[in-house]
Amino acid sequence: MAVFLSPIGGAGWQFFNNDGTVLSGGKIYTYSAGTTTPKATYTTSAGNIAHSNPIILDSAGRVPGGEVWLFGTSAYKFVLNTSADVLIATYDNVWGIGAAGGSEPITPVIYNSTGTGSQTTFGLGSTPTNENLTNVYINGVYQQKNTYSLSGANLVFSTAPPVTSSIEVSFN
Repeated sequence: MAVFLSPIGGAGWQFFNNDGTVLSGGKIYTYSAGTTTPKATYTTSAGNIAHSNPIILDSAGRVPGGEVWLFGTSAYKFVLNTSADVLIATYDNVWGIGAAGGSEPITPVIYNSTGTGSQTTFGLGSTPTNENLTNVYINGVYQQKNTYSLSGANLVFSTAPPVTSSIEVSFN
């Protein structure tokens, strides 16, 4: 598993309350981007020891162990709270430094099908990470995001692709 240093809390960060005092006992909750589904972060670049979730900041407002590492194939959401769970800030769609949101090479899943003229829903075989990482082509022409939606592992077109049209979907 490839992990990447987090730009939020990464190495040596110190967190503060809105009044500038050290955020002793503050909490960093980590989720999958755009959700409230908890997502693990790691204590070292080996990616083998998960942080608690939330990460409880020490008396100096720092992450215990000093580092936060992120799984490299999808984005995170960070929610920073006081020790009493009062919201300070939310940071969404955060990628590890050098990860897929930046430059990590990831092999996309390619799905091919043929239009019937009436079928609007196509099973992709696996669930895309999110719609922003999905590219859809009909007969080689890129389809705008507003012409389809994702429903789990299904691609749903607003209008059925034409009979015998070539449909290609690329996603992570």
